[in-house]
Amino acid sequence: MPTTVNMRLKSVRRVSERFGLPSLCRGFAVCAGLTLAAPATLLAEESSPRNVADSWSRFHGEASHGDAGAGTLPSEWTEADYAWTADLNARHVGSPVVADGKVFLLSTSAEQDTESMSLNLLSLDAKTGELLWKRSHPFVERHRHSRNTAASSTPSVHQGRVHFAYADANHAELLTYDLNGELIWSRNLGPWSGVHGFGASPVVIDSKLLLFNDQQSKSLEAWQTPGKSFMLAFDPSTGATIWESPLTSTRPSYGVPTTDGRYLIGASTGNGIFGLDPDTGKLKWSLNVFNKRCCSCPLVIGDLAFGTCGSGGGGNYLSAVRIPQDDSQKPVEVFRIDKAAPYVPTPAVKGPWMFLISDNGIASCVRWEDGSNVWSKRLGGNFGASPIIVGDQLLAISLDGTAYVMSASDQPGSISKFDLGGPVGATPAYADGRLFLRINDQLCCLNTK
Repeated sequence: MPTTVNMRLKSVRRVSERFGLPSLCRGFAVCAGLTLAAPATLLAEESSPRNVADSWSRFHGEASHGDAGAGTLPSEWTEADYAWTADLNARHVGSPVVADGKVFLLSTSAEQDTESMSLNLLSLDAKTGELLWKRSHPFVERHRHSRNTAASSTPSVHQGRVHFAYADANHAELLTYDLNGELIWSRNLGPWSGVHGFGASPVVIDSKLLLFNDQQSKSLEAWQTPGKSFMLAFDPSTGATIWESPLTSTRPSYGVPTTDGRYLIGASTGNGIFGLDPDTGKLKWSLNVFNKRCCSCPLVIGDLAFGTCGSGGGGNYLSAVRIPQDDSQKPVEVFRIDKAAPYVPTPAVKGPWMFLISDNGIASCVRWEDGSNVWSKRLGGNFGASPIIVGDQLLAISLDGTAYVMSASDQPGSISKFDLGGPVGATPAYADGRLFLRINDQLCCLNTK
């Protein structure tokens, strides 16, 4: 694949003693992608990383809060400012991740002299953009939503392994490679059903590789078979099944699960916001707060779990649910935000603030503790990628590739608006002072150090 070159983390989160991690290991736990939670009071104080991270190992960063920690972004930039660009041959919505000085992401390619397609896992050098290796997998095309693509999943990197998932017309598959591109294991997950297409991304939490294999049972095409939905837990080193938890199938939800330290927490149309026992997969509680599809990732801050739902026709809202503290309690919806709420983009979190980018281009800052609005600004355009925070700046990018940089605080200040030169559907990644952007059919690296 042609490549064009233009030329630490001590992200410490206090971890509950129940995880048995001494203070010297806390930074390693976060770097490795172990999404562990602290007591609610500490999470309220430290809801996102503080220092510059040298990894961005899963979708939307560690804990899915979208906060890269310390760092700086220019108020705007041009193509000439990129340290390197790499040709990916096709536009896709799967986001890049960064670990061990390498970038990992999915793309596709057509096989020479055939009509066959391959789904590719790519590894590039984060400093130079050099293609280190590519691993290809046969892919049988299927119908999907016009904004979805074949390479829609985001890899997850944990303890020297790269995990990713995909689904084609025949089956869904979960695979694990080492950082040198050697296949460790793969699992055929059977057929996958959903008219919008696949979009699930794996994550490692508490030494378990999790995949929310949510499928469609309603509003199917005549040729489709109703799917069965599960939260799946695997041994990351062998691929052996640890447990399978059946969940209610309606229409596929795509959010990556998270944790509060007691429960694995997910969000879906069929089960609302719900919590599973991490050891057994047993559904411990759920609250049916959604009447539409869930595309964004659930977030946990303090004792609250957040999720969003919506549709292309509107009616989007965000729900905040108080997590039960023990088996005697029930989940309670604390508040909803239905004004300028996102459907596809996952909110970003920094300190007491949650930043929402609605699909129709309204940026808002709210207090996550009570949902009260602090400010709202109309950006314009339509959005699919999730916003991220670098230092004290919030970056949001519309589907047509218009970038907006503003203050990630209770005062948005002046908003910088500029054109990136191509469509953007993938969420950016930031690690070790470098911003990685998937623009049209290229991966671009902006060195901000």
